[in-house]
Amino acid sequence: MSYFRPEIEQMAGYVPGEQPQGGKFIKLNTNENPYPASAAVGRAITASIERGLAKYPDPLATGFRRRAGEVLGVGPDWILCGNGSDDILTIVTRALVGAGECLRLPYPSYILYRTLAQLQGARSEEIRFQANWSLADDFTQVSRDTKLVFLPNPNSPSGTVLPPERILEIAERLPCPLLVDEAYSDFADANCLSLIAKSDKIMVSRTLSKSYALAGLRFGFLVAQPHLIEQFTKVKDSYNVDALSIAGATAAIDDQAWLRENVAKVRKTRDRLTAGMRALGFASVDSEANFVWNPHPEIPLKPLYEHLKAAQILVRYMDYPGWGDGLRISVGTDEQIDACLAVLKSKM
Repeated sequence: MSYFRPEIEQMAGYVPGEQPQGGKFIKLNTNENPYPASAAVGRAITASIERGLAKYPDPLATGFRRRAGEVLGVGPDWILCGNGSDDILTIVTRALVGAGECLRLPYPSYILYRTLAQLQGARSEEIRFQANWSLADDFTQVSRDTKLVFLPNPNSPSGTVLPPERILEIAERLPCPLLVDEAYSDFADANCLSLIAKSDKIMVSRTLSKSYALAGLRFGFLVAQPHLIEQFTKVKDSYNVDALSIAGATAAIDDQAWLRENVAKVRKTRDRLTAGMRALGFASVDSEANFVWNPHPEIPLKPLYEHLKAAQILVRYMDYPGWGDGLRISVGTDEQIDACLAVLKSKM
């Protein structure tokens, strides 16, 4: 006898990228930032500890919302905070998509979206990107029970972006909300924040894991019109971000000079990685994220992934049925990228 809902028993579950617990690896598999976070983060967390942790944290992370609102040009009531952007995606899905209803997403993209639909007893519709990683007009031709659309921008695994004007056009054709997942947008040339005031269908999720080098802190947020934030707040856990995360995240988003310097370094190394992989014959895709997607027209890639791992270099091998496979390589330091390229060159 099983005690579990059929949806839980039947689903495979989301599998995160490998996090080795021993040994010395060069980690280029989970799109973490290779540089330390702003020094202000550590100071803020230390000060929070010294104030004591006996009381519950602010349930709305008001200090962060105020400072983030100033940085992003919105009011604090336009922001909802979460335990990483995955928490935000979960809250939005729980609030909008019911059992038997539908969530739409592009393919290939972030595989967690599918899992979130399964947890709701809902279904997901995956619409293929075109060969150039654009979306055809039929992406907006949804069924009546489609209640939410996820659109990662930049996309993973490709690192490609749709321009804001195209996303606004997509939103205007949809009968339901569109969540633009901007986990990697700080590394891109444009973002969709300005669209939120133009349409209450458009929401933007962000994370501090990538560009702010805080993957271990677990802090993300949603930007949407206030009447939507009010409803999503009903769905979140009572205290879904802790006091240390609030302190560290507020200090991080306050240090925009650090962010600009870090993003510039990552973008420069991204160009170095792309050029190096293309020199080895990969059909590397131009990326606006902190990783590069690397298919190859001739060589099997699973053995290359395994060869890198044996050399203690972790990248992400991803195989999408009906689309193809590739190596998604996170942007590390110049030294880490040189080591990765050297190992690949020795095998090819």
